[in-house]
Amino acid sequence: MALSEEKVKELLSDVYDPELHVDIVSIGLIYEVKISEDNDVYVKMTLTYPGCPFGPAIVEEVEEKLKESGNARNVKVDVTFEPPWNPDMMDQDVRAALGIGK
Repeated sequence: MALSEEKVKELLSDVYDPELHVDIVSIGLIYEVKISEDNDVYVKMTLTYPGCPFGPAIVEEVEEKLKESGNARNVKVDVTFEPPWNPDMMDQDVRAALGIGK
């Protein structure tokens, strides 16, 4: 079964930021998803801030979710801070639920 960007994001919507208690897709931490013909998955993501103590655990969970799906052959996760994450990257409904303007 071939993976799609939509399916990858669906899987990653089960990974939660432990501080915000919101999934990493809805808060805008996933910047890019690439899938090869052989179902190798590349994810470029960020964290809410560079010193996030949960960063390694979140990255590990991203890798595990994709590997556990049974569809991803190899998984590579790159963490970047360019551009830096900000609350405007969140889904509007999430911002509203957290009481963040706009």
